[in-house]
Amino acid sequence: MTINLIIFPGYYIPHIGGLETHVDEFVKHLSQDEEFNIYIFAPNIPKYKEFEIRYNNVKVFRYPAFEVIPNYPLPNIFSIKFWRMFLGLYGINFHVVMTRTRFFSNTLLGLLFAKLRFSGIKVVHVEHGSAFVKVSNRLVNRIAYIYDKTLGKLIFKKADCVVAISKAVKRFILENFLEDPNIPVIYRGIEIQEIDSIPENREIKERFKDKIKLCFVGRLYRWKGVDNLIRGYKLLPREIRDKCVLIIVGYGEDLEYLKKLAGEDLDRGIYFTGKKDFKEAIGIVKSCDIYIHPSHRGGGLSTSLLQAMCCGKPVVASPYEGGDEVVIDRKTGILLRDNSPEEICRGIMEYTNDRELMAQCGREARKLIEENFNWKVSIEKYKKILRELVRGEE
Repeated sequence: MTINLIIFPGYYIPHIGGLETHVDEFVKHLSQDEEFNIYIFAPNIPKYKEFEIRYNNVKVFRYPAFEVIPNYPLPNIFSIKFWRMFLGLYGINFHVVMTRTRFFSNTLLGLLFAKLRFSGIKVVHVEHGSAFVKVSNRLVNRIAYIYDKTLGKLIFKKADCVVAISKAVKRFILENFLEDPNIPVIYRGIEIQEIDSIPENREIKERFKDKIKLCFVGRLYRWKGVDNLIRGYKLLPREIRDKCVLIIVGYGEDLEYLKKLAGEDLDRGIYFTGKKDFKEAIGIVKSCDIYIHPSHRGGGLSTSLLQAMCCGKPVVASPYEGGDEVVIDRKTGILLRDNSPEEICRGIMEYTNDRELMAQCGREARKLIEENFNWKVSIEKYKKILRELVRGEE
């Protein structure tokens, strides 16, 4: 029997982020099994092909959408094209709907698509978040919290199966939405061979060849903690700071605020590269010496952190967004007590004072990724869930 699966992600590529690569790599590997016929229904942000076929017949539909709040897309319900695309899905006999992260409107859309019909479709909800939404706007945070406690909770309650992408996410779910200790934790895989094939960025390597190159990759918004990273860099003793540069890769609504925070160090010690695609970002990470993970509570398990560890980079990591699940202090990296500027500064100094520790942590980080973040293992766990849901329906 062929299982027809449709995924409603918050975003999908070419939008850049960990959720997007997680979903894309998931369908890439799952589609290798002809038992699964996969569809994706996602907001068309940034504007791209409305329909395409990827990998092994993965059909991608991108519908008209807009953003009132950055990073939170809404379907354009005033567009005839949206309704044609959405209602067209009802002509396909889907067995399972998969949603990703509770606070995206597309997740609610997926739940409604599955449940508001004569014979409901099974829903697998995969949660990526480990805290309530926190952005710079307090009103937005309050609205998001109310949404989580009402519609967000409904998504968890109505799902036939809930999957957490990390232990931190599972704790968050159990504390706020469900009382089910049997929620499975399924880690994402990492495309190790693809990462290994990407060369380092020679321009950055040469430009800062006499410097210790610190690096961060991610969206520039509140819960990533980049403001604390900048403050931590500024706390370094002058003799150490003069030997270091901080390279920040990414874009987001906090970019101008962060540049202002950099102050006199902007383009003198702190450098913003702007938006980079996957290969460009990995090339920059490979050219740097230390990767910094300064996140607040929020995300489930940082893809950028895992990719940096895959590159064999020594990491300085806050315990949040999965940091304490993959960073064993002074073995696979420096694990901080929190993401305060003082702690970030301390972590950087531990490495700058001990080059052997840097080399050891880089080696052990790579080993941990090779042993624990394998898509083949993760996909088999998802297959088992999907098959059991469909058989239970028969």
